[in-house]
This record gives sequence, C-alpha cells and structure tokens, in this order.
Amino acid sequence: MNTDFSTLELSTKVTSAVTDAGYTQPTDIQAKAIPPILAGRDVIGIAQTGTGKTASFVLPMLTMLERGRARARMPRTLILAPTRELAAQVHENFERYGKNHRLTVALLIGGVSFDEQNKKLDRGADVLIATPGRMLDHFQRGRLLLNGVQILVIDEADRMLDMGFIPDIERIVGLLPPRRQTLFFSATMPDEVRRLTKRFLKDPVEIAVARQATTADTIEQAIVTCSAKPALKREALRALLRSESTLTNAIIFCNRKRDVATLARSLIRHKFDAGPLHGDMDQSNRTATLNSFRSGDLALLIASDVAARGLDIPAVSHVFNFDVPTHAEDYVHRVGRTGRAGRKGKAITLVTPGDGKYISAIINLIGQDIPNIDDVGQAPEPVADQSEARQKTVETSEKDAPKRPRRRNRRPERPDQPPQDARAETDGAAGKASPASQPVEREAGPVEQSPKQEPTNRRPAPKGQEAKNSGSFGDSDQIPAFLLRPVREAG
Repeated sequence: MNTDFSTLELSTKVTSAVTDAGYTQPTDIQAKAIPPILAGRDVIGIAQTGTGKTASFVLPMLTMLERGRARARMPRTLILAPTRELAAQVHENFERYGKNHRLTVALLIGGVSFDEQNKKLDRGADVLIATPGRMLDHFQRGRLLLNGVQILVIDEADRMLDMGFIPDIERIVGLLPPRRQTLFFSATMPDEVRRLTKRFLKDPVEIAVARQATTADTIEQAIVTCSAKPALKREALRALLRSESTLTNAIIFCNRKRDVATLARSLIRHKFDAGPLHGDMDQSNRTATLNSFRSGDLALLIASDVAARGLDIPAVSHVFNFDVPTHAEDYVHRVGRTGRAGRKGKAITLVTPGDGKYISAIINLIGQDIPNIDDVGQAPEPVADQSEARQKTVETSEKDAPKRPRRRNRRPERPDQPPQDARAETDGAAGKASPASQPVEREAGPVEQSPKQEPTNRRPAPKGQEAKNSGSFGDSDQIPAFLLRPVREAG
C-alpha cells in the first residue's frame, strides 16, 4: 500500500502528531475508515485486534473537533468502551495525537472519584470517553447533558454484548440526538450486534479488512496437553515458562478472577516476576500493575479477560492461555496481545481432557489447525508453596487410608433380650463374633450389662448426690431439686 497519512485529508496538526509518534503509513483499517468518517458517514469497522482500530476513529475525530468548542456538561463527542483499561487507552490516544490541539478530554470510569470527573465535565468536554455504567451514574446525578453529542463511537461492540452492556447501550443511544454520526468498531460482528447496527446506524459504510475472527500471521500458535489437577497444571505452566528461550514478557490468561490471584501467588512463590490483573482490583492497583508491565518492570501479567481486548502493549513476546476460553472469539482477542505491529509472537494454550469441545470451536472459528506440542514434560520438582504440598499430602492420605465400615442404625435392645455382645457369644451357628462387634474377650457365663454412661453434655451433679443419681428417674426416692425450692407468696 502506497497510501500515507498526508493523503487522508487529515488536518496539519493531526498529521504532524502522527509523524512525531513515528508512523508514516496507515494500516488497512485506518486507510479505509478515515475518509468516510471525515465525510460524516456512519461506519462499521471490522478488523482483528492489533490493526489500529483506535487510531482509525481518533485521528478523524481530532480533525473534525478543531471547529467549535464544548459547553459545560455538554460533551461534543461520546466514546463508549467496555472496560476501564480500554477506555484509558483511548484517552492516551487522544493525548498522543491531540498534543497540538487544545481540546478537553474527560475520562469517566469506575474506581475513580466523582469529584475530579465532575470538574472536567463542568469545564466542558470536547471528548467524553466512558464505560456505560459510570456514564449513566453521572447522567442520573444530573451532571451530564447528552443533547449536544455530534459523534458516537461504540468500541469493541461484541465485547459490550458479552459483558451484558447492550441494555445500557440502548438506553444511552435513546438519550442522544437523532442527528449524529455513529461509528461501530469491533473484531467480530455477531448477529445480535448486527441487529443493533440496523437500529443505531443510518446507511453505514461497512469496512472489513480481515476475515472475521482470524488470528494474525505473525503469531505462532500451539497447544500443550496437561492434567486437569490445578497443582499439575501450574507445574506444566512453569515448565513452559522455563523452556521458552525467546520469552521476554508474557500475558497469562485465566477464565476466573480467583484463579488469576491463585496463579499469581504460586508463580511468585516459585521466584517468577508476576503480577495479577482482574476486575476485582481497585483502579489504582490495576493501573500500577499495567504500567509496570508496559515499562518492562514486570515480566508476567496474570490476567482475566479484562486484558484481552484492545490493550495496546506492542512488545509482548508470548501469550499463555492457562485456561481455554469458553467463547472461541475470546481466543482471538487473547492471542492478539502478541505479534502486534509486525512483530513475531507466540501463543500457547494449556488443554486438559475436558477442553476438547472448546478447542474444536476455536479451530473452526479461526479456520486453521493448532499444532500440539507434547515435548514439555512435567518433571517432579520440590513444591515450594505450602498450599500445593498440603493438597498433595491430603490426596495421598485419602488414597492410602483404609475404608471405614458403614455404620448401621441399630434398634434399641428390648429389656427381655440379652445384650448384643451376649447374643453374639451364645450364637453357635454364627461362630465367634467379629472384632468390630466384640472388642473385648469375655468369659463364659452370665453377662452383666455395664451401667450406662452419663451424656457428656449434662452438667455435673452437686457433691453428695452422686449416689442418688446412679439410678434412672422414677426408680428411687429421689426428688428433683426444683421441687424443693420454697414457693414465693404473692405480695
């Protein structure tokens, strides 16, 4: 492609900022999406992750926003993103490419104080970047008016669907003026999202620069079969991390947030430089962890799917799927964190015996086979963390322990029948009683039944009454103590 940014009719300020950032030629999605956006058309952009979708709408928006100013609490443009990290990344793009502009950009995400966000809104925001929930919170508090929005951008629309944001999106769109420009960008376009585009967009231009749900050619993919037991699975991951000679940093994905924290603690105990990133962390810790990974201070980022979409970390050498994603589309986004900007990358997925249907769905979606590498063994090694040692000890003890006999409910013996032990001894046809039924050898002759023991939960009898309490109630002259208390006269 011979196109460069100077031929896309972007403003001089924007072209200068792009050149300063080190870019000379646009990507396919940028070259095809920027002209219709500048022309005011609605656009549906479908492109695999890592192809520059964010810049394809940020650059033309900066050019269009050079005319006019925003009023207090009335943003001129609105960008909706599914996660805080993705919203923060869009904000960084506006700061990078809008350095020659004097535009106010407000970022509304959860985990941040409302006061600072309110100050930005009161000054007037040319660009409002928000997650749906936090934006609706501001609107319900009366801090935000949406009747001045000229451009609406819905980024990662399919992720919005997966996270259950579609009702919020529908509500937000209902609050916007009907005369606006709407842009949809996503890596995939499911049927549900397709139906939304027919409602929200008018005569859109659809741009697809790659087949839906494909992985980049720069990514080497592989799967490794391993045990489903958590300790052995973590051991297999550690073996992979040690065997990859080209590994400089990596993102390791888990399906559940609690598994992210568990895996991060395990890797840290085994002397790996690792840190967790999941949705239950507060925003300051999430930002600090992500910045440490971007700067190279952190080698391994253990993450849930919160880091699978849209995060621009160009120099990720490896991606490991500790858990196979249950949705095939998530695999595309996860492995898309590596092999970006023309670099080579490697994605390895750990597969347990129960993951067969998920792997089949992924292969059908991406349209290519994933080679299975079985040369990574699980050699026994000292278990460094105590939790894994305890787990192995419990499993061994439970396996080697003898099975306990089932206890049967026995009916209480009638007074006219001899005790169970006596019946077992006198039953000549049955032979000797088993040790379980007769723990103590007895002499032949009449068997005396031992007195019943007092239940342990009863209070001890007062001194001097032990002899009185030896029999059962009603068999002696014993009078209960409460009957001997003096009666108070009514006065």
